[in-house]
Amino acid sequence: MNKRNTQQRRHSIISLLNQQGEVSVEELSLRFETSEVTIRKDLATLEKTGLLLRRYGGAVAVPDEVTQQFSAKIAPNKLSIAKVAAELIKDHNRIIIDSGSTTSGLIGELNNKRGLLVMTNSLALANSIHELENEPTLLMTGGTWDPHSESFQGQIAEQVLRSYNFDQLFIGADGIDLERGTTTFNELTGLSKVMAEVSREVVVMLESEKLGRRIPNLELPWSKISVLVTDDKLPSEALETISNHGVRVILAPHAG
Repeated sequence: MNKRNTQQRRHSIISLLNQQGEVSVEELSLRFETSEVTIRKDLATLEKTGLLLRRYGGAVAVPDEVTQQFSAKIAPNKLSIAKVAAELIKDHNRIIIDSGSTTSGLIGELNNKRGLLVMTNSLALANSIHELENEPTLLMTGGTWDPHSESFQGQIAEQVLRSYNFDQLFIGADGIDLERGTTTFNELTGLSKVMAEVSREVVVMLESEKLGRRIPNLELPWSKISVLVTDDKLPSEALETISNHGVRVILAPHAG
C-alpha cells in the first residue's frame, strides 16, 4: 500500500481493529510498510476522533456505536464540498483555514499536498494539522478565545495575520445574501475581514441550503470573495446572480 495514502491506511487500521479487537504498532508497521513513528501518529489521530483507544505498544477497538458517532461528526455534504475545495490548493501554497465544521473537512485532503504553510485560528484544526503525515508548516493566530466560534479572535490575531501574505483563505459562513455576500451569526467579523485582506484568493465553502437565511451580520461582501464552493442543489438563478458579482462558483456533488 502506498504509505502516502494516509486516509486509506487509517481506514484499514480501523477495519483491522474491528476484526481483531486489538493491534500492535509493530504489526501495523510491517503490514503497511511504514515506520512505527508514522503508525503512532495514525493511532494518535484516530484516538482523538474517538475511533480507537491507545494502549502500550498498540491500540484496542471501541464499541461500534461510538465509532459510528464520531465518524459522522462531519456531514457527508460538507466533506464533499471540502474535497472539491481542496483541489484548488497547490503544492507549496500559503493558506489560511478559518474555524468551522465545513472547513475542517479540508484537513483530511491536505496529505496529498507538499510544502504547505497553514495558518488557522482554531485549536481543533491546529491539532488535526499537526497530526498530518506530510507535516505542513503550522501557524496559529493567537488572540482572544471566543467560545461561540471556538476560535481565537481579536486585535492580537488580526495583527499576527497582517504580518503575512497568503495565497488562499478557506472560510465558511452561516448564510448567503444574494445581494450583499456571506453572513454570520457571530458578531465578531473583524478577523474574517483581515483574513480576506491578506489573501490573494478567498474561497468560501458552504452548503446551498444556507441560501436566503436572514442573518443581520455581513461577514464578507461579494467584492472580497473569489470563489464559492457549494453543492449542486444551488438554484440556477442564484448561481447566475452570484456569478454576476464576479465570483466563480464551483458545485460539488450533493451528498447525504
